[in-house]
Amino acid sequence: MDYLGAHMSISGGLSKAIDRGSAAGCGVIQIFTQNSNQWRGKEVSDSEVALFREKRAAAGIYDIVSHDIYLINLAAAPGEVRDKSLAGFLEEMERCARLGIDKIVMHPGSHVGEGEETGISRIVEAFDYLLETGKDYTGKILLETTAGQGTNIGYRFEQLGEIRTRSAHPDRFGYCFDTCHTFAAGYDFTSAEGYQKVFAEFDRILGLENLLAFHFNDSKKGLGSRVDRHEHIGQGVLGLSGFRLLMNDERFVRVPKILETPKGDNEEMDAINLKTLRDLVE
Repeated sequence: MDYLGAHMSISGGLSKAIDRGSAAGCGVIQIFTQNSNQWRGKEVSDSEVALFREKRAAAGIYDIVSHDIYLINLAAAPGEVRDKSLAGFLEEMERCARLGIDKIVMHPGSHVGEGEETGISRIVEAFDYLLETGKDYTGKILLETTAGQGTNIGYRFEQLGEIRTRSAHPDRFGYCFDTCHTFAAGYDFTSAEGYQKVFAEFDRILGLENLLAFHFNDSKKGLGSRVDRHEHIGQGVLGLSGFRLLMNDERFVRVPKILETPKGDNEEMDAINLKTLRDLVE
């Protein structure tokens, strides 16, 4: 088993995601700990927590990563959305603490026309509050690289670095490198030379030791398009070359690599994409 896996549905109960992950041949999985389209999650019972932890141990899954709900925007101006975002993220931290999940992946946020500097300042302020309030959660927050669609922050490594360095708790942050997003943002890692350049830049600005998860997605749109559209591995503009380089990079052997490719009607696609990736290992 390796550190390769996929985002799994929690339909029917949180622990069902572990069953689905095992069936697809995952060594790691990512989940939403609640319905991703609602602000408030259902209360997780103690018995559900116990079953989740029990199944995780039995499945021998190396890591389980949570993704916060997409409604959350920590760059929002003071008001209802910001209040709900802070409450929602705090709830996420509390659930993860109970479930034994120590990595929460999140999209930094959208400045909604108020400018990147303002957005970044609000994100930093939000995390200072969250990390001081949600003391039960002792894990890491993984800031995800974004495509920079609309007014989303996080499409330059420098923006992610700024959130971490300006935080009162920089050691609580890591990064999630999304292949589709990063490529769409203009970082070309599909050739050996480009790959070396992109990861040298990542290391210089963010530190490779802080790269704690990958999202493995091909891209429907081109380099620098700033459009976030995921595709199955090898079926998009990215092709297989960048994934081949990633799968054979010894620095990342133990870093969780999670598929967020389209689920569609074919439940087998996770297993197919995982096989495509494993076949690239030399």
